Parts: sequence; C-alpha cells; structure tokens
Amino acid sequence: MIKVSPSILSADFANLERDMKRLEVAGADWAHVDVMDGHFVPNISIGAPVVRAISKVSKLPLDVHLMISDPAFYLDDFIKAGAYAITIHEECDSDIGETLRRIKDAGVLAALSIKPKTPVSALEKYIDLLDMVLIMTVEPGFGGQKFIEDCLPKISEARSLIDAKNPACLLEIDGGVTTENVERAKEAGANVIVAGSSVFGAPDMAEAIRLLGK
Repeated sequence: MIKVSPSILSADFANLERDMKRLEVAGADWAHVDVMDGHFVPNISIGAPVVRAISKVSKLPLDVHLMISDPAFYLDDFIKAGAYAITIHEECDSDIGETLRRIKDAGVLAALSIKPKTPVSALEKYIDLLDMVLIMTVEPGFGGQKFIEDCLPKISEARSLIDAKNPACLLEIDGGVTTENVERAKEAGANVIVAGSSVFGAPDMAEAIRLLGK
C-alpha cells in the first residue's frame, strides 16, 4: 500500500491549522514536517514547538524529517512534541546507530535518509534498525525543486537492499515529486510519497493525493 505524506513546507504557515485540516479531509496518510537548521541545509524552517502545536490540532501522523546537523541533541524535544516518525540523515554529525535506537526505544518509527550524492551502500550497516529509508530526490533545503532523474536507480537499489535485509522497512522519497513522475518512483519501489507544492498548489488537493497514492 502506498502512503502519501504531503510536506507542510508548502502550506500557508499563517493558516497552518486550516491546512492540516485540509490534508485530513483530502485523504493524506501522514503529514511530512521538514525541520531545517540553516547549517545542515541552507534554510531555516520550524522546530519542536511547531510540531507540538500541530499534533494538538491534527489527527495525521507527523512524519518529522530532521535536516539538522546534530539531531541527537534535539531528539527528545521532537519525541515529546508528538512525532510519529523521525528521520535523521546519514550525513549528520550525531552517532547514527545510537540515535536510531533512541528513536525506536521511544516507540517512534526510526528512519534514515541519504542525499542525492550519498550511495545506497551507506545505509547497509543500519538497515536492521530502520523502519523507513528516505531517498532524497532533490538536494535538501528548499521546496519546489525539480526531481533528479538520476535518483531513480537509487530507489531501485534501496528497494533491493530492503527486500533482502529488512522487508518490513518502508521506502520513502522526497523532492520534486509530482503526479507526472511519481509512477516511475513507485515502479522503482517507493511506497511512501512526499510531495509539497504538487499537493498544496493543486486545484484539487484530494485528487492530487489520490493520483500520488493510487
């Protein structure tokens, strides 16, 4: 089953509760929350207080993506804020194995992401700890970028790794995903789809979510 996790980076932050309700009504499975520190990526977004606020007004599971240099330092804040899943980056400065174990011990889905230039082989030593792998299909930091076609073989490679080592692990993609290119990503093995502008900018949000997840 395909899950659709729209990125609230493309929402109207002045009307965030309204847009979270719109996602619920439109049939989203999760809500993807991009957390950026201005250091790991060249942009700053939101922190744990906003995640906590969202969790109080939305029934959607919060798929929290920590694009920050030291996720271990802030981990407890996001767990307490109500994260359903927490993704850290293989390229971060924290002890990855220890951080993933802390996420799992808290009863939260533990996920590991790699940037477009990081090989899938970097995931292998952690695969047994993972509930989800996230393949970035743009350079992280800003919404509205174009899908990097060269990432399609990486999705297939990650699917092969998951099928061989941890079949229960989900495979998420994030970056430039539209209703026009999503089929190739799903054919490559992705089963959790993150999309921002193609959902929030669609004339019919429910139809966009349906097409991404069908």
